[in-house]
Amino acid sequence: MTTAPAPTSATAVAEPTTRTGWLPRILLANLVVEVLIVVTGGLVRLTGSGLGCPTWPECVPGSYTPVPHQAEGWHRYIEFGNRTLTSVVSIAAIASVYAVWRWAARRRDLLVPAIGVLAGVGVQAVLGGITVRTGLNPVTVAAHFLVSMCLVAASAYLVFRAPEPAGPRALTVHPLVERLGWATCAVAAVVLLLGTVVTGSGPHSGDADEPARFGFDPRTISWLHADAVMLFVGLVVAVWIASRLTASTARPGRAWAAVFAVTIAQGVVGYTQYLTGLPWVVVLVHMLLATLLVVALTRAMVALRSSAPR
Repeated sequence: MTTAPAPTSATAVAEPTTRTGWLPRILLANLVVEVLIVVTGGLVRLTGSGLGCPTWPECVPGSYTPVPHQAEGWHRYIEFGNRTLTSVVSIAAIASVYAVWRWAARRRDLLVPAIGVLAGVGVQAVLGGITVRTGLNPVTVAAHFLVSMCLVAASAYLVFRAPEPAGPRALTVHPLVERLGWATCAVAAVVLLLGTVVTGSGPHSGDADEPARFGFDPRTISWLHADAVMLFVGLVVAVWIASRLTASTARPGRAWAAVFAVTIAQGVVGYTQYLTGLPWVVVLVHMLLATLLVVALTRAMVALRSSAPR
């Protein structure tokens, strides 16, 4: 009587590796749709389609979808498309929580942000309804965008942290560099906040017929935003140089070089939109780059620590 051969070590790890291979794919898909809904949300605002569906949760009274001969015209399709994408984002967030629970159940560093993203999607849905029902109040519109940036950051953290071991990781740079990195993140938050005020004070405030604005002088707010960006650029350069000088590997330096590259591209687009009268296509690119900057900044902060356990 023969017996089956004992599995080799390679065979033993093949199945778990195959199964957990779904985890990074699901987390990456979640990040992609989080970025995409920011872009489509920007398209809604920049085309004046914020009230393309004038009520919530219905599109129009008595219907959850646009209806023929609706007064909002083509704007209804853009707004409804953004609402529809919310369902895709919700599915991706649920899938991320399941994937982390299924294949990394003991990793609290992944489970907590995954649950946070799912909760944030629910908050965004409610906040979107409040935004519509308040006639696109610029405060709620700004909050809607800023919460999206938080969800992008959390989703990016999941993508970049998941391949690494659980538990504490050693710093690969001088401790002051990490502190400077956190200060850079804080200034980035201020830059994003001022960016929402700039948009809420300009022509692209959400509705084509009855725009709701903060009432600030657009030129003054724009220059204040630009000053904050200059401070941010200086901090990015400082962290980049410090990483190259103190890091035990090349990983932090490359990550912060990417942050610098996205920042410069963002600055070029920002000045272009300002000098060309804020064409909505250029403003939309500016919003996309802002989202990619959050992704790059999250990656750079993760890269300041070793990819091996302490």
